[in-house]
Amino acid sequence: MKYYIGIDGGGTKSHLVLTDENLNVITEKKSGPTNFLMIGKETVAKTIFELINSSLKEVNIGYEDLDGIVLGTTGAGRKNNADDLREAILKVFSENGINLNKFSVESDARIALEGAFAGGPGSILIAGTGSIMFGKDAAGNIHRIGGFGRWIGDEGSGFAIGKKGLIAIAKEYDGRSIETKLTKVVEAKYGISNSDILINKVYAENFDIASIATDVIECANNGDQVCQQILREEATELFWHVVSALKKLRLKELTLSLIGSLITNENFYSNAFKEMVIKNLPQVTIAEPIYNPAIGAILMAKSL
Repeated sequence: MKYYIGIDGGGTKSHLVLTDENLNVITEKKSGPTNFLMIGKETVAKTIFELINSSLKEVNIGYEDLDGIVLGTTGAGRKNNADDLREAILKVFSENGINLNKFSVESDARIALEGAFAGGPGSILIAGTGSIMFGKDAAGNIHRIGGFGRWIGDEGSGFAIGKKGLIAIAKEYDGRSIETKLTKVVEAKYGISNSDILINKVYAENFDIASIATDVIECANNGDQVCQQILREEATELFWHVVSALKKLRLKELTLSLIGSLITNENFYSNAFKEMVIKNLPQVTIAEPIYNPAIGAILMAKSL
């Protein structure tokens, strides 16, 4: 029997799945973050070593029984970065007398795409802290839309929504806009009560701007006009990602899978986006993913 490991790595946690060749799950395990651009490739390499090692010991399966391992993680969207992490991980295993014959590092979006459509054509739209869209056409070619990062991209993301929310608060402090419920919510949750505190939080304390996105959505759900307008604007940005995907994939019909709690949970934001797609793009069908990203990594591991 052949066994495969797929790992869905992220900025806060990692999810490992070990299956047989028929995708029957033998074990699952969770561990720490794998965003090596933030915490360093050496730290991530040790995390992955311990995660794989403990998982195999748990079910009494040896490395010689593994026929493929794929790690999909945040920060691995560029080949040179993925190769650097792969070498760091292989080094840790080698230092422990273990040779990984079939091991690959991919982006978290790539494994999510494979899982969502079981390896077939389709497209995923991810809206988390950042945003990006990936699609696979009928010939198996991969197309990417967005993903330029928070400074020149990530439209429709938690960061983009959070930033606009804080801008709305700043404008209210100055008297440059109408009042928003968000100001009181942020004051109660984060202790931001005036412009000086706001500026210090953002520029001196490295405040998590993306965390404000859920507060913007909550206020919009409660009828706040300022927050609703922010979400309509960002939903439109996501909508144009889908329009671009239709052109690049050249598909008469497109199945779209959504990833990220901002647009998968029922709220003002997700409803605004879905309504735009349904009303203007009848050739697009929004569907639930077939498999989770970790299984998507296993599908890729089987083809190594």
